[in-house]
Amino acid sequence: MDDREIRIDIHSTTPLYQQIAEQLRQLIATEQIKPGDRLPSIRHLSAVLNINPNTVCRAYLELEQEQILVSRRGGGTSVKAQDIAPDVRSNRQKKLLENMNEDIVKSLSQGYRPEELEAAFYLSLERWREERELEPRAPAAAAKKESNTIRIVGSHDLALNILLDLLRQRVEGLKTEVIHAGSLGGLIALQEERADLAGTHLLDEETGEYNYPYVKRILPGREMAIVNLSFRIQGLMFAKGNPKKIKGLEDLRRRGIVFVNRQKGSGTRVLLDLQLKRQGITPADIKGYEKEFETHLEVASHISRGNADVGLGIEAAALSNGIGFVPMFRERYDLVIPIENFRSARLAPMLEIIGSDEFKKIVDSVGGYDTSQTGTTIFVS
Repeated sequence: MDDREIRIDIHSTTPLYQQIAEQLRQLIATEQIKPGDRLPSIRHLSAVLNINPNTVCRAYLELEQEQILVSRRGGGTSVKAQDIAPDVRSNRQKKLLENMNEDIVKSLSQGYRPEELEAAFYLSLERWREERELEPRAPAAAAKKESNTIRIVGSHDLALNILLDLLRQRVEGLKTEVIHAGSLGGLIALQEERADLAGTHLLDEETGEYNYPYVKRILPGREMAIVNLSFRIQGLMFAKGNPKKIKGLEDLRRRGIVFVNRQKGSGTRVLLDLQLKRQGITPADIKGYEKEFETHLEVASHISRGNADVGLGIEAAALSNGIGFVPMFRERYDLVIPIENFRSARLAPMLEIIGSDEFKKIVDSVGGYDTSQTGTTIFVS
């Protein structure tokens, strides 16, 4: 562990030992510190942070009581190894259920609806999945076609992730392979028969329509179904409290503003470049324009860590990372499906979930989504 990863704010109302404990929890949750890893000694970390050793000791003790850390005489303090013996696994599962039930009862007693809890759970889970994805992704390559695998290539979306989680719960033995190759990449994967369906939100500059013109151009003569998954809000994401006073795209070329971008071929990048063109802003005007990530959550996480000031993304990603957001665009996110797949028994459970009230209520509760047209389908030939 690099002790420089721990930071304290002496002006915060949160006690210093709690700040240290919470940062350690997050580093362990995201696997930046792994089971068995040794932590800095109390004396060393207190010297680095220039605080009383008793403060560090109290943070370590709190995590020991939570059975996250373990201290051994002469062996220092380390992250507790995960014992997978059957009796230990059973106790861990019981403790997990107790923790979740306690949170559920507390939230329900505060007036939250079950679908709001589900939305918060899925939103938080996707954020932490993203946080734990620390190694660079391999170049996009679609999975081998198998009868029990649904191959999805295209644009990243949290509502799509929720859909797939619900689908895996309902269909035993089903596998899903998702590749974030951007909206254009998804349609090209369909063209090359490397995907069963594609997620896309491409705005056509000439017609002002989403997706349909691109499907006609990239997949001419093929019969396709375009199923609306949702409408969603895109806007600028920035640090909590908006310390740089960011209000719109014009601010991206202000001195001292660091931007973080989505990859070429993503619908968000297409939207951004079109809007910049309309406002007479060039990529050269924007510091950080060349810094690219594959998902909205990666962009939001980069901003939440203080590595950039602003990025364009969906409201749900900003909410999941607890950062600021100013809404700017309402866009259509669709699933493009070859007609033979659309009519297949394999995709029938997915389409059933898309049309269900349960799915719509969960997605609406996430924030930044509109499911009023979810499930509506147009056909292209």
